[in-house]
Amino acid sequence: MSLIRRSNVFDPFSLDLWDPFEGFPFGSGGSSSLFPSFPRTSSETAAFAGTRIDWKETPEAHVFKADVPGLKKEEVKVEVEDGNVLQISGERSKEQEEKNDRWHRVERSSGKFLRRFRLPENAKTEQIKASMENGVLTVTVPKEEAKKADIKNVQITG
Repeated sequence: MSLIRRSNVFDPFSLDLWDPFEGFPFGSGGSSSLFPSFPRTSSETAAFAGTRIDWKETPEAHVFKADVPGLKKEEVKVEVEDGNVLQISGERSKEQEEKNDRWHRVERSSGKFLRRFRLPENAKTEQIKASMENGVLTVTVPKEEAKKADIKNVQITG
């Protein structure tokens, strides 16, 4: 049984991404495209692949929050590359289709995501902490304290 992902009915709440060039040889990507360097977005993975992440800076740390509903902590990776690039990635598997199942609508996305952030010089990458609660991944990157200028008393002569 194959899943039907689109219909002729306009649904303003659908997560499907409309590609006006879909089916044309010069479309947004794919093997038949004249412009293969442009990534093709698939409605199957588009919403999950574009996982939204907030980044805020507090006086003590850089805090990243990612919505990853339905994922277990084992399905998400937090890594540091090249000493200062924070990489957050994961994958949600497609739900298994049973032979007797009858799908009416498929809106939940599946697929992989990968996001990278270049951290500032004051990030303490060896002290990163990550936690997940209620489908939200929180990554905390502590900051080094700002160095205060040393003030020395200088004797004035003359």
